[in-house]
Amino acid sequence: MTTLVVAGHLFVLSLLAVYGVHRLALLYLYYAHATRTIPRPPEPLDPSRYPGVTVQLPIYNEMYVVERLLRAVAKLRYPRDRLHIQILDDSTDGTQALARACAADLTARGLTVSYHHRTDRRDYKAGALQDGLTHSTNDLFAIFDADFVPPADFLERTVPYFEDPGVGMVQARWTYLNEDYSLLTRLQARVLDGHFVIEHAARFFSGRFFNFNGTAGIWRRRAITDAGGWQGDTLTEDLDLSYRAQLAGWRFVFLPNLACPSELPVDLHALRTQQHRWTKGALQVGRKLLPTIWRSPLPLRVKVEATCHLTANINYLLMVALTVLTPLSLILRHRVGAAAVGAWELALCAFTLVSIGLFYVVSQVAQGRRWHTQIADVPLLIAFGIGMCVNNARAVVEALRGSPSPFIRTAKYGIDGAGGDWTDKTDRSLARGFPLAEAGLAVYLAASLGALVVLKNWGALPLTMLFLAGYASVSALAILHARS
Repeated sequence: MTTLVVAGHLFVLSLLAVYGVHRLALLYLYYAHATRTIPRPPEPLDPSRYPGVTVQLPIYNEMYVVERLLRAVAKLRYPRDRLHIQILDDSTDGTQALARACAADLTARGLTVSYHHRTDRRDYKAGALQDGLTHSTNDLFAIFDADFVPPADFLERTVPYFEDPGVGMVQARWTYLNEDYSLLTRLQARVLDGHFVIEHAARFFSGRFFNFNGTAGIWRRRAITDAGGWQGDTLTEDLDLSYRAQLAGWRFVFLPNLACPSELPVDLHALRTQQHRWTKGALQVGRKLLPTIWRSPLPLRVKVEATCHLTANINYLLMVALTVLTPLSLILRHRVGAAAVGAWELALCAFTLVSIGLFYVVSQVAQGRRWHTQIADVPLLIAFGIGMCVNNARAVVEALRGSPSPFIRTAKYGIDGAGGDWTDKTDRSLARGFPLAEAGLAVYLAASLGALVVLKNWGALPLTMLFLAGYASVSALAILHARS
């Protein structure tokens, strides 16, 4: 038993270390290309040459944010005779009335607005976007989710890139209206900064594939159609279409200096829903497209990066396995005195944790923040990520098994800044429930901590306490937010 547990522990740590190497490779690519300038349009466009643009707004039961979204879209600077706003509304609540009223108001102010309501939600967001294509003759389609507030110059700064006939999509960077609302939103912002500031920039500037993020971007119609259109067979239709379009030869542009504000989930249940969808969807795309990617004539470096990108969420399942195996390995190894194996395990674990911390600290330094002010967030970030592993590992298992699941939207409450309350707002889409698995792992780790104290294995206490803090905090916050 000792041999099996220790071997399993080493195997899991080794796989986690492989993805740690991938994070460091992204950091290398980021710094290797950091001196490259952001690509500029071939030349400034004269207003008379601006093409027609359709702004697609897919919404579903967004009563708290739909008016904010439409007010922002109405301020977009673009020739009115070439701007078409599509409200793609699948709502089943009072959002319908609000959206219709806003559409009428914008129309009265001289904007071209069309309201489309579906009742079957076929293919969810992908189905709404695909349906919207049939109701417009324009060549460019900008997309904003309901919780975004696009800046007025968004189209002025993105449309000129389509003068290059090979450009299929332009993606802006997300920023956050309510980053300072709570510790929960601050940690989310740090994770997303790692994705946009490091991952997107490293992949784009080094010639790897990167993805449209479902919002705050603009597409060329032909890139969508060449790739086979929006498809609803995965939960991340944006990632799916991105890879299919790039496989078809279209190039994407990432604009790290174009910020598009958004609202982060303030409710843990909403965040868990969002993370489950993103985690499962990425692996679904991997199952769907990785065989095609490896059969393609793409360079090996692009294939390897795509594989790491689309399978990275397996880390969540590995972390749950690590949670169970680490205490067993430590206790059993103490009984047989396998100290050398323990040192190797510690090195692998330290490497993985350092790569995570370094990744997110660099993403903050790149935005002009001082590194020593960000260090304090690293243990919190890692602990919270550990606590979310059960939720996301469940999504990994579902994706690997091919189990279908509906597209469950992320609840938004119109929280614009550090103030505001969401607990008096209803949202029936949230799945409530006691975090039984997380609480059980917290109890298991607390018992393991006691055993390690008895065995005087002091070196193992910090790591065990980090894992315990993660599962205990997520359990407590889930219960608190469910009661709220």
